[in-house]
Amino acid sequence: MISSTQTRKPGHLPYRQAKFLCGATQHARFPSDQGREVAFAGRSNVGKSSAINTITGVRALARTSKTPGRTQQINFFQLDEERRLVDLPGYGYAKVPESIRQAWGTMVGNYLHKRRSLQGVVLLMDIRRPLTTLDRQLVDWCRAAELPLLAVLTKCDKLSRARARTARRETLSELNESGHEEEVTLFSATQREGIEEVRQHLDHWLSGE
Repeated sequence: MISSTQTRKPGHLPYRQAKFLCGATQHARFPSDQGREVAFAGRSNVGKSSAINTITGVRALARTSKTPGRTQQINFFQLDEERRLVDLPGYGYAKVPESIRQAWGTMVGNYLHKRRSLQGVVLLMDIRRPLTTLDRQLVDWCRAAELPLLAVLTKCDKLSRARARTARRETLSELNESGHEEEVTLFSATQREGIEEVRQHLDHWLSGE
C-alpha cells in the first residue's frame, strides 16, 4: 500500500526516473505484487516500445526492434519503490510459432487476472487498423478482470487530422456500444501528440486518486 507521504499529485510522477527492473515469463519471477502498476499492451507492430519511451521521456527504456514479436517476456520498469510500468509482449505477429502464441495467451491472461497491483491497461492500436480480433480479446480480458482500460491510437500522424478524428470517434463508438465507458486517445511518438493525455491516466491509476 502506498503511504500518503509517497503519493504525488497528478502530473508529478517520476516518469523520467523510470528504469528497467526485470523481465520474466513466470509469475514466480515477477516483482513483489505490491504497490501499483500499469501495463501497456498491443500488437507487435503498433510502436509500443516507442510509445513507452516517449511517454516516460527515457529514450532507450523499452527496447525497440525492427523485428516484430521479438519480446516474449513481461518487462517491468520501476518509477519508484511503489510504482511500475509494465510492457506486455506484443501479439499477433504471424511468424511467431503457434506454441509461443499459446504461451503468450496463458502468460498474459494469468497476469491480467491475478496481478493485484495492476491498476489499469493502456491498449495501443495502429490507428489504421484498430480493434482487430486480438485487440478485442485483450479488451474482453480486461473487462472480465474489471481493469480500467485506455485505448491509444498510435501513428495518428499517418492520417489527416480529419481522418484521425473520425477513426477515434468510430473506435470509441465500437468500444462503448455494449454500455462500457472506455476512453480513446490519439497518439504519435514522432509528433509527440497524446503524451499528456496518457500521462493523466497513468497519474490517476498510479496515485490511487
